[in-house]
Amino acid sequence: MIKRILVVGGSNGIGLSIAVELASRKEVEKVYVVDKATFPDEYANEKIMPFCFDLTNDDYTLFDQFSDINALMVTAGFGRLALFRNVPESYIKDSFEVNTIPVLRLMKHFYPHLEGKEDFYCGVMVSIAGYMSSPFFAVYGATKAALKIFIESVNVELEKGGSPNKILNVSPGSIKGTSFNAGETDLSQTQDLAKEIIAHLENKDDLFIPQYDEIFKAVLQRYNEDFRREGLHSYDYKLKSGRV
Repeated sequence: MIKRILVVGGSNGIGLSIAVELASRKEVEKVYVVDKATFPDEYANEKIMPFCFDLTNDDYTLFDQFSDINALMVTAGFGRLALFRNVPESYIKDSFEVNTIPVLRLMKHFYPHLEGKEDFYCGVMVSIAGYMSSPFFAVYGATKAALKIFIESVNVELEKGGSPNKILNVSPGSIKGTSFNAGETDLSQTQDLAKEIIAHLENKDDLFIPQYDEIFKAVLQRYNEDFRREGLHSYDYKLKSGRV
């Protein structure tokens, strides 16, 4: 059972939704939120303790003060739909420095919790884009594919080491009601997904793909059968969706 959680990237989007949902639960004592963005005043709660921090910072000693947590959820990340030819080189660097490297650093920082014998609930927002070719999302997909392999590999190491804990990979498609891709946060649209993520987190699952049966089971099957054809289909789908 989650009692004290650190939500990294919890000032907007699905991270904010998870933080607000957990703060409303009687058994939860503290919800630490670390984000570059300021925590919104309208969701202030005596259980929520926000900290402003840029994850690209070299110094991660800020996280030393959260040794009392028994749960960690990393939701920080960004991306935008654009052809690779149209993204500046700085976007490549920034993408890995926000989406990928901080996750590895945070897992390393809290690894004693993960490999310990006590229950520690840990999850990361990855993306279905990390599972297949995703034109217009080439850089973003690359940052998430790296997380997918990292999580799967570390989970094996944890199991072989005798730990009861694992890292949950949450890999959704497009989520309505988040600030991703310059959208606006609307918790009424993300509340149900937040509850699902928390349930999988507390169940210590290692993978949760929202809408898997409805959408992504067939998509992944098509991709595995012919990744070239599915990539072309994905390109055309994004153009027709109006998201580009």
